[in-house]
Amino acid sequence: MAVKRDSYIMPTRGVGVRRGMTIRTRRDMFTFLLFVAPNFILLGVFVFWPILYSLILSFFKWNMIAPKKTFIGFQNYQSLFSDPVFWQVTRNTLVLALATVVVKLSISLVLALEMNTDIRGKSFYRAIIFSPTFTTSVAVAMVWSWIFDPHFGLLKVFISPLGLRAPDWLWETEYSLPAVIIVLIWSGIGYDMVLFLAGLKNIPREIYDAALVDGVSPWQNFIYITFPLLSPTTFFLTITSFIGALKAFDIIAIMTDGGPLNSSNVFVYYLYQNAFQWFKTGFASALALILFILIMAITLVQNRLSRRWVHY
Repeated sequence: MAVKRDSYIMPTRGVGVRRGMTIRTRRDMFTFLLFVAPNFILLGVFVFWPILYSLILSFFKWNMIAPKKTFIGFQNYQSLFSDPVFWQVTRNTLVLALATVVVKLSISLVLALEMNTDIRGKSFYRAIIFSPTFTTSVAVAMVWSWIFDPHFGLLKVFISPLGLRAPDWLWETEYSLPAVIIVLIWSGIGYDMVLFLAGLKNIPREIYDAALVDGVSPWQNFIYITFPLLSPTTFFLTITSFIGALKAFDIIAIMTDGGPLNSSNVFVYYLYQNAFQWFKTGFASALALILFILIMAITLVQNRLSRRWVHY
């Protein structure tokens, strides 16, 4: 009888334990949702809903003033792809992004390698190189506008003694985009250098000591040790730099206003012009969707290619 009683009580006890665990799990889930709900609400209101609403607006004709929106289907996209300015702006954006990322990361890596050595005053040099990072874009654009001025700018002071003509960097079609690229590179080098330097500090010194014993040259040291172990940092900076370059706006708005003749106009500034200067909200929403797809495509391609060269 004792055996039967024990065998009868045990399942009841197990059910009670499971019921208690279920109640506790639900309580923990409710607590979790209570804590994360504000973040999800903010994301929904300020991120996901604007994206969805922008997608909806891309099928309408609206000027942000009239209360009525006219549904026109895919006409905004047809106008977009038949617009020569759109293709010029797209080309400018891709050229700016590619040139900025390649040159900026290359210079930043070289500077990080130098700052990782035992040179005198390296803390001072780091501060000087990093200083543009916490300088506002408006100040950077205004200072460089003065530097590029063809009449009394700083570049003219250095070019004139050489007998060279100082071009109007910001208002000549062949120089406006390179001028913007120079400023974007200069303003972003410090941030990238600091991250590269952090990545270099995480590489174990014992690996270099072993390579030194094997007689590895400095170039082989960089190719076979430094760069592969630094590839996760390089990959991160490549993605963030590309996204940042594709969204360039404030420097261009202040320095060149997208001109002359759209020679320095880029995607986000063209979007701004259509939405807030010409009040073509539907057309601008279609531009925003194309930009979103472009950023996603480039990021996915980079992520796919990273499997071949990024080593964790």
